[in-house]
Amino acid sequence: MSRNPLNALFGLFSRDIGIDLGTANTLVLVRGKGIVINEPSVVAINPKTKRVLAVGTEAKRMVGRTPAEIVAVRPLRDGVISDFDVTERMLRHFIEKVHTQYAIIPRPRVVIGIPSGVTEVERRAVHDAAINAGAREAWLIEEAMAAAIGSGLPITEPAGCMIVDIGGGTTEVAVISLGGIVTGRTVRVAGDEMDQDIISHMRQRYNLLIGERMAEEVKINAASIGANGQTVMVRGRNLVSGLAAEVELPHEEIHRAMEGSVNAIVETVTDTIEETPPELVADLMVSGITLAGGGSLLPGLVDRLAERTGMKIMPAEDPLGCVVRGTGKVLNEVNTLRKVLVDTETRRPPRR
Repeated sequence: MSRNPLNALFGLFSRDIGIDLGTANTLVLVRGKGIVINEPSVVAINPKTKRVLAVGTEAKRMVGRTPAEIVAVRPLRDGVISDFDVTERMLRHFIEKVHTQYAIIPRPRVVIGIPSGVTEVERRAVHDAAINAGAREAWLIEEAMAAAIGSGLPITEPAGCMIVDIGGGTTEVAVISLGGIVTGRTVRVAGDEMDQDIISHMRQRYNLLIGERMAEEVKINAASIGANGQTVMVRGRNLVSGLAAEVELPHEEIHRAMEGSVNAIVETVTDTIEETPPELVADLMVSGITLAGGGSLLPGLVDRLAERTGMKIMPAEDPLGCVVRGTGKVLNEVNTLRKVLVDTETRRPPRR
């Protein structure tokens, strides 16, 4: 982390950027402007020429619908970079898009949220991708910490607070005190795994083959209708006839299909609490547990967690934007919150 006086001078004039580099969606926040980009983490490329044809929303429309010469890929899987080159191109696209929009001079400093469980090699890959994509300086912060900051939790106080961030590729669970993660777990079960649960259920129960986009739509629709008795239409290809088919499902059946993933998340939360020092558990009995991420919107999850943990469960005010808003707060108070950043030169901050 550079403390060069010239960089400090540049910081007075640059519009620095916070990025939630998510498996499903990438959010970009410009300091002083708020969230300016919220698009899917998808890139459409020509595999022969390596030319990028589309990024974000436009690329996601191509998933499952591209001709042979075009491939729509998600460069992050389970919260980690699976394709470094494509991730770098995606970051470059978003950074340049903001740079052009706001005429940022000089190049911006960037804070990027990363999963807590990534390896040192993966952390270095994200850092280097941001630098190669045009950042003047790049800092990393664990997503759980960023989500806690973005949710307004008192992370620097000598008392425990707990965050559960259910994203696309990973679920981050952390107990935080005095600006550090005391106890934390990362499980690669989140929104994507729920999509796969729905795909498997439709195949086994109805012989209906559906794609990832349809599974995601079904999950979102099931979450939006809640428990009011409505149904969701699922469309795909019948594996017996080979023809198009559709099935109308009640929301209860969709929730049952995702039961395995939901149970894994609940178990991760309870396991984290079991590893937490008793003094901090006593704090959590008062402060409760905060939920962030798109997965926190699933109906019934709050009640399930409250029943299992015996604690108060509170959804964040802006669950989808918690991580990126946390990176924005770090940019505003980088000197005060510097200790929450991940050191890419050595290791991430040790667990307390």
